[in-house]
Amino acid sequence: MSITPTKLEIARDLLKKSIVEKDKKTQSLIHKAQERINYKTIKSRLNLPSTANSAVDGYGILHQTFLSNPETEFEIAGIAKAGHPYKKKILPHQAIEIYTGAIMPEGVDTIVMHEKCKRSNNRVIINEKVIQNQNMRPIGENLKRGEVVVKKGKLLNAADIGQLAASGNNQIDIYEKLNISVISTGDELVSSKANKRSRGQIYDSNKPMLLSLLDHKFLNIHDFGIVKDNRNELARKFADALSKNDVVISSGGASDGIEDHTQNAIKDVGAECLVWQLAMKPGKPMAIGRKKNKFIFCLPGNPVAAFVCSKLLIKPLLIKLAGGVDLEPLVVKIPSGFEHRKRKGRAEYLRAKIISKDNGDFLKIHGRKGAGVISSLTGADGIVEIPMDYETVKVGELLKFYPFEHRCL
Repeated sequence: MSITPTKLEIARDLLKKSIVEKDKKTQSLIHKAQERINYKTIKSRLNLPSTANSAVDGYGILHQTFLSNPETEFEIAGIAKAGHPYKKKILPHQAIEIYTGAIMPEGVDTIVMHEKCKRSNNRVIINEKVIQNQNMRPIGENLKRGEVVVKKGKLLNAADIGQLAASGNNQIDIYEKLNISVISTGDELVSSKANKRSRGQIYDSNKPMLLSLLDHKFLNIHDFGIVKDNRNELARKFADALSKNDVVISSGGASDGIEDHTQNAIKDVGAECLVWQLAMKPGKPMAIGRKKNKFIFCLPGNPVAAFVCSKLLIKPLLIKLAGGVDLEPLVVKIPSGFEHRKRKGRAEYLRAKIISKDNGDFLKIHGRKGAGVISSLTGADGIVEIPMDYETVKVGELLKFYPFEHRCL
């Protein structure tokens, strides 16, 4: 029976719609909540800053006085420092010596940087044109009372942690971790821990790669070992993994060969097969099953295909399953620095490097071809997408590029 492979975007949308997010929460100190998923929208209880303050070291004056007479010699009334406010009102002919972060005293509406001033004893003259309200931070410049600090489902990063702390949060609710099991399949596979291997056997690279690729703080990852090419054994392993985890990820045995048992094993554990074969290269032989709200992702055995499918399909779905809303990977459009031919009907995802020259950036295909060539991943900056309907790519064409984490800040 001929099967029409599913477009990656259609598969992702179908699976997203079928997901019911986890709803279990736990509490965390904010400094331990990096890369966890925020459980509920948090709004600021205060204005930040709560008072107008200086953005620079300098002198605070009343703008109107300077406007009336730019040669005014301002009398320095005192000093204001962060945490040590000057409590008296500054009169129109006076200035305040003020430092970054200090509250602006009453009577001051403009700050002039100290290098733009000339001081003589207890008086100061301004040596530049002055704009009212310059170099000051108004009340609520960072956050206004009632403004959202972090939204529900946000995958928290260091900047979020800083904003949460600044708005007075010490503990927050986060989603509990999603439990993931990873399995490799194949008679030819042995663990890299093995002391020896027989002729025809290879070291398992997919499981260590996937355990590393999915090593995120919102996930609990469990190594469920290597399973032989046996339908019953694989089904038992799936059943065991499903009983203890939210998601099962296997690699190998997802094509149509007589020793490829994943489709049957999915059915044997009572799961529905939602997706079978993707219209992408590498990554076509992939199966996805669901049992209630638990999922089985059966990746191809070729390492590059397993890597690409995990990045582009599985990771966004895991974020959603874990309660997150930040699903889409970063994608930028960069000109092609290469020519390429392909057949219509499948999108291709090639490993690429960004080359920077005086006339701009462009993409260059990296490494040897082939879905089993891991070395094409190790030196690449990311993945370039060649759309389904393309037959040729010309130099200079804008293409979608997905950068790997090591190229991101």
